[in-house]
Amino acid sequence: MNDIIIITGGASGLGFELIKQSLEKGLIVCNIDKNTEKMSKLANDFKENYKGFCGDISDEKFITNAINEIKNMGNIKVLINNAGEPSFKIPTEYTKEDIEKCFKGLQGMIIVSTQVLKAKEEKDVKIVNIMSSAALRGNKQESVYCATKWGERGYTESLKVAYKGTSVKIIGVYPGGINTNFYKDSRDYVSEEKQNTFMDPTEVANTIMENIFSTNNLTVVDIIIERN
Repeated sequence: MNDIIIITGGASGLGFELIKQSLEKGLIVCNIDKNTEKMSKLANDFKENYKGFCGDISDEKFITNAINEIKNMGNIKVLINNAGEPSFKIPTEYTKEDIEKCFKGLQGMIIVSTQVLKAKEEKDVKIVNIMSSAALRGNKQESVYCATKWGERGYTESLKVAYKGTSVKIIGVYPGGINTNFYKDSRDYVSEEKQNTFMDPTEVANTIMENIFSTNNLTVVDIIIERN
């Protein structure tokens, strides 16, 4: 049976690098992302061992249907929860729209993980939750973003306890700034010059993949990745 890796938010940035490296490993890649234009391009670029599902990860009906379809394609080996959107503002400038945008990442992480666990009957799967160093500390222009990342961290830690000693493995990933377009709407906070000093997404993806697919008889449960 074919081994499948599910990656959310794979249309660009770190997720895109994770897709490329997964395909190089011979895995079947299922990418869930809401960017219609980029998903259409990926479908043309990656014809073999790739399937895209275009939609919102916080839409429970869409995710349920997608995971049911993926389950029939082969063995779901790994889920990487990577999708999410930032909002970087001083505390008094946050709006309800900003809050809802940030919290969709947390909602989606829970919804996708729940459906994958059901599909796998809570056995033999790795769930990798990619968060941020913002889940480890507070930042003055990231109050709502930090709130969602701390929520994702709490969810990740709770899953570790729930599945301790089982064949379900939970990995939390906490990267610092990565040189992608993640910051393009926040130029007053992260300039392009500053962004260019951040980590290379290919190297970050390589570090994550090395730990996920290590052949050692152990599991790395937390990965903190910072710039040198």
